[in-house]
Amino acid sequence: MVGVAGMRGRQTVRGMFQSLAVIMVAAGVMYLFIPHDENASPVEAKDYRVELLTAQRAAPYPVLAPEGLGKDWKATVVSYKREQHDAWQLGFLDPDTQYVAIHQSTADPAKYVPDVTQDAKSSGKTRTVAGQVWQLWEGPRYDALVRTSGGATTVVTGTASFDRLAEMAGALQSKKA
Repeated sequence: MVGVAGMRGRQTVRGMFQSLAVIMVAAGVMYLFIPHDENASPVEAKDYRVELLTAQRAAPYPVLAPEGLGKDWKATVVSYKREQHDAWQLGFLDPDTQYVAIHQSTADPAKYVPDVTQDAKSSGKTRTVAGQVWQLWEGPRYDALVRTSGGATTVVTGTASFDRLAEMAGALQSKKA
């Protein structure tokens, strides 16, 4: 009886290896015939021109959007919500694939800024970008450049460095319709 149990054990192990070989061959065939591109960017850039024109016409403040940034900046998020204090949001992936967003709103800055920066706090420092003074906010997830003018608070925030945030802030333009 001992010999029969030993043979069954060897057959079970052999069957397991045969099954594994069949699975590996099937996975290899799928890999070869399913198209894939390791160099392709998984993020598609959004065209935000229509939303920008709508926001510029509707908002009671000069809506800002970047001009002159390189093609390696990809817009990923865009929204304008009149019912939420005329909130404008335009998010990008920078050339280092870090997130950078522009937020503008007529909401109370004391509540609005911590909300869009995910609980960043004012550092008490400032930085001048393109002749405008911005407050530096630092947070556990996002840092930000913040300024209030023209009836709205503008926040340039994200996971990018302060230099990248300043690059975005320096590119912001308004074409109030």
